[in-house]
Amino acid sequence: MRDPEHPVDAAAARIEVDGVDATAPAPLYLVLNKPRGLVTTASDERGRDTVYRCFDGAGLGWIAPVGRLDQASEGLLLFTNDPAWAATITDPGTGPEKTYHVQIDGCPAPAQLEAMVRGVRCDREHLSLGSVRILREGGRNAWLEVVLHEGHIRRLMAAFGFDVLRLVRVAIGPVALGELAKGAWRPLDAAELAALLPPSTPAAA
Repeated sequence: MRDPEHPVDAAAARIEVDGVDATAPAPLYLVLNKPRGLVTTASDERGRDTVYRCFDGAGLGWIAPVGRLDQASEGLLLFTNDPAWAATITDPGTGPEKTYHVQIDGCPAPAQLEAMVRGVRCDREHLSLGSVRILREGGRNAWLEVVLHEGHIRRLMAAFGFDVLRLVRVAIGPVALGELAKGAWRPLDAAELAALLPPSTPAAA
């Protein structure tokens, strides 16, 4: 059948375009432990390695990152071939909070931690954290646990005079990095998919 207006049962028909199967692929929802040094993009004009290196040989078809982590950051990064689901996850109004472990070159005082939650003006923008606490500290640096919806951790820390030495995303909502090895990936399970979405949003297929 070559009539573009002819009704088609998508569940039963085989649809091809120029001889290529055009049937929608099965939805994929994946979590990757992004190593430091990889760029969150499909290709890089400067020839740097990208996160797609971690999926070499997997035969997954088209997938895209849900949000991003910059080259120097590491940890949990979601991928999917479902753009509508990705938009829900990345929307600050509907998406889940993100948890980071952040190493900085100093030991913030309690008053500074409180001020980070209240927020500061930086380049005409209000930057704040949902919450922050010290995980451990030494003489010259500290590890913080930071929770927020949108990522601006490096800029906020710089506003308080701290440089970020390491930044690791350890969770997105209920989905935790756990023991997943660097550069490894796995599918999200049904419980994780349901828990990631707000109550009024239908669960992904």
